[in-house]
Amino acid sequence: MIHDQPIKALVIAFVDDAASAVYSINRLKPEALCFVLPEASKALVESAIQPNIQQMPRRWDWIVLAETAEFSSTYQPLARSLPDLLQTWEIQPGELVVDLSGATAAMASSLSLVTLPWTSRLIELCPDREGLEGDRVEINSKILVWTQSNPWDEQATVSRRDGCALFNQGLFEAAVKLFREGELRVSGGQKPLYRAFADLAEGYGLWERFHYRQAWDKLKTAIKALEMAALWGGPPGLKAVVPPIKANAGFLERLVLDPAEVKEFVPVDVLAYAHRQLLVRRNPEAAMLALVRALEGFAQVRLHKAHKIKSWDVLPEQLPQALQEICRSCYLEDIDGKYKLPLQAQFRVLAGLGDQLGQVFLREWPKMKPLLDAANHAVLGHGFEPVKSERVQQLFDVVVRLTGIAEPSLPKFPVLSL
Repeated sequence: MIHDQPIKALVIAFVDDAASAVYSINRLKPEALCFVLPEASKALVESAIQPNIQQMPRRWDWIVLAETAEFSSTYQPLARSLPDLLQTWEIQPGELVVDLSGATAAMASSLSLVTLPWTSRLIELCPDREGLEGDRVEINSKILVWTQSNPWDEQATVSRRDGCALFNQGLFEAAVKLFREGELRVSGGQKPLYRAFADLAEGYGLWERFHYRQAWDKLKTAIKALEMAALWGGPPGLKAVVPPIKANAGFLERLVLDPAEVKEFVPVDVLAYAHRQLLVRRNPEAAMLALVRALEGFAQVRLHKAHKIKSWDVLPEQLPQALQEICRSCYLEDIDGKYKLPLQAQFRVLAGLGDQLGQVFLREWPKMKPLLDAANHAVLGHGFEPVKSERVQQLFDVVVRLTGIAEPSLPKFPVLSL
């Protein structure tokens, strides 16, 4: 007898073919075994199957069907009982094998439907015929063919599209879950592809939470796997999505490897994050909060890079003469004794030092003040009024104009259409 690797769980549809059931059980050696059968077949299991099992499963059960010829009569008891049983047995997606060798048409369709979330393999011992692929075995003087298929190799296409839709909505954790489940369920050849999709979604989820190095590592891993899959064909659209992911990985590389204490690409990324929150996630409150932070980040980078000034630990002597006394009297933190410049003061310092960024800020200030007031009055600012999307977009446009960073140059997460 051919022996497969032992499996976690086996569900057998059984009516009266005891020899085939014995063969399947001894070949697969399941840790848990469940028969789906009519009441009249229970005695045959006890007399003709149990005594011939070479390695008894640790867990054993059956689900009795009152009727085996009608779909509704077989589906209802299975749908009500089998999921709970599999949960009790702690069966994970991809760990279940279903044997349909002895099933009626109604039993086969019902079992296939109910067990789909857990199944990685459907097996069936079929009469030998030309062109049928599988292992040929002799059972009770008959030559049968051991056939097996994985419904998820086709069903995963739907799951992949759902995962892409979640990814495109910025719901990265949900996309990771769907892709990981696909990885568990599909056959071996497809597993690396779904692992790459899961790594990709996980990487962008990490990026969305500003875990830059971990995100970069995940994207690099995903890119290698996706490039390999593209060489062998892969799903439609795969080749087109690799270049923008590579561009994103390049952006993260520059950000992560920047040795400066104040990293110039961080405010660029936060500005892109604010744009995503506004347009993709439809979350103007989070977008406004990020937008104000990005604005401050640009000032901090310019102060540090061009003038060696740390906004969070400034020396009054570093500032223009007109701002030194204001700094001493208004910006001293009494706990740590450091001088810390607020947002507007950072730009006024830049302007006083002759920096173009600060001078443009002062020219834009009449337009910017009501928008920053709206941010200040927002629920996530310091107030109690939900901010409007229009206000966020207006401030975004001003920040883009102020910093000279064109919106198309911001890092963009890819749109997956696979």
